[in-house]
Amino acid sequence: MGVALKVTMLGSGASSGVPVIGCGCAVCSSRDPRDKRTRVSIVVESSTTRVLVDASPDLRQQLLAFGATKFDAVVFTHEHADHMHGIDELRALNWHKNGPLDAYADARTLVAAKRRFGYAFEPPGALAAKGAWVVPVLTPRVVEPGVPFRIGDIDVAAFVQIHGEDRDPTLGLRFGRFGYSTDVKEMPEAGFAALAGIDTWIVDCLQADPNWAHSHLAQTLDWIERVGPRRAILTHMNHRVGYTDWASKLPKGVEPGYDGLVIDVPG
Repeated sequence: MGVALKVTMLGSGASSGVPVIGCGCAVCSSRDPRDKRTRVSIVVESSTTRVLVDASPDLRQQLLAFGATKFDAVVFTHEHADHMHGIDELRALNWHKNGPLDAYADARTLVAAKRRFGYAFEPPGALAAKGAWVVPVLTPRVVEPGVPFRIGDIDVAAFVQIHGEDRDPTLGLRFGRFGYSTDVKEMPEAGFAALAGIDTWIVDCLQADPNWAHSHLAQTLDWIERVGPRRAILTHMNHRVGYTDWASKLPKGVEPGYDGLVIDVPG
């Protein structure tokens, strides 16, 4: 029996966020706060361990809304800007921890992170020793898909997903009985196997129509039916998804996510 988890959706939007800059469509103009979507990121926590998944460009405002400041690690699903370019905001987590933060990712993603943000992977400087964490300080931890690992008391398993026609890999993640699959166009069989028996799944669904890089509604619903979670929550939604409209039409047990949604996952 695993530990019970609490999952918070910090962000639920596509790479452009919602509203899209300069767009006056119905969703971008909506007054429903559930239609205001920052870029995707989540927090997974047990009673003793707290893990951030991805560092979106909106991370500062997301963490201010979340409130808690002490984290044990960050996990990156892949190197795209909407999942990594809030990396400088991690220095606040260093400050509250007063130490380096473990950063888990596959080897490809860590190479990209070090190329763009090399300073974040240097040893703490003299100012950090005085409590002034002026840059993030991350300790790289290589994740190998198919090889389980543990952060605190949370068991984690990673599996490969296919993102887009260029077939870039992303990491799908399983934390205990919770599954997380953002930025996925094709789900390999090993991914379905890794998700077997989950209780709750947050899964990519960009829009209703097929897209070259992300799963769309019909495909995501097919995946959900195959995996069979008790609860499925859609994420990475763009401005063609209106929360109220979709919530009224989705099958039982499936719902659109929104920024700030808190999900309890049994152990």
